[in-house]
Amino acid sequence: MRPAPEHGRRSGRSRGEPFFREPLAAKVPEITLMFWVVKILTTAGGEAASDYLALGSKLTGGAVETGLLVIGLVWQFRTRRYTAAAYWFLAYAIAVFGTGVSDTLHLSFGIPYAGTTLLWAVVLAAIFLLWYRSERTLSIHSITTRRRESWYWATVFATFALGTALGDFTATTLGLGYLSSVILFAVVITIPLVAWRFGLNPIAAFWFAYVVTRPLGASIADYVSKPHTISGLNVGDGRTALIVVAALVIVVAYLAITRTGIQPRAAGDTVPDSASAARH
Repeated sequence: MRPAPEHGRRSGRSRGEPFFREPLAAKVPEITLMFWVVKILTTAGGEAASDYLALGSKLTGGAVETGLLVIGLVWQFRTRRYTAAAYWFLAYAIAVFGTGVSDTLHLSFGIPYAGTTLLWAVVLAAIFLLWYRSERTLSIHSITTRRRESWYWATVFATFALGTALGDFTATTLGLGYLSSVILFAVVITIPLVAWRFGLNPIAAFWFAYVVTRPLGASIADYVSKPHTISGLNVGDGRTALIVVAALVIVVAYLAITRTGIQPRAAGDTVPDSASAARH
């Protein structure tokens, strides 16, 4: 008689074990200069990719954006510690999806950019409020549980959608054009850095800068890709998206190989140990 197969041998999981398990370490990277470089690349790439997909079938474009998001969510939430490839793939997927959702509200439902900017600002504020009420902290160093990670990525989505609307608002509604918008947000993003040096709460400074990276990256992408007639360099959405994706692959590969950005374990971390995690 053949021995009974061990539970979970085929699936790699024990029977009854959740598909998305609790993290074993922090699930987001340490904040370094490279973090901001990759963050702006993801915002620029997401803007260009979403705009390119919108040129064809709206149904096909929406399916691609949704598919990228689902793959990114499953990949990231299946990991149990920060992994550069999984983290930045999901950030890029949210950049693409968030741009598509924000643009749809304007193009398909006729909501002006001022309206979509206000809407996403309210959504973001609500997420921050609910996250803080639930966890009593908004620190990225606290992303050591599935629930906190869920709040984190909900916040990321809202920042991407808000940044898309805000960048379009300054470039078109206010008539600044794309290059002037790039300069504007490049100046604005220095505010939290200076304020942090003078005592601004580091968590508030981080999220201030994080929100601004979105309209900055989106404005850069639009300036490079859009036609001369609307103040762009006319490189094209497709080519801009490919160039940025190539840059992202190179930089994220570097992060993965060098293991740059992994948060150090700190005393008092609430990350479950292996024995505890095995019981969840």
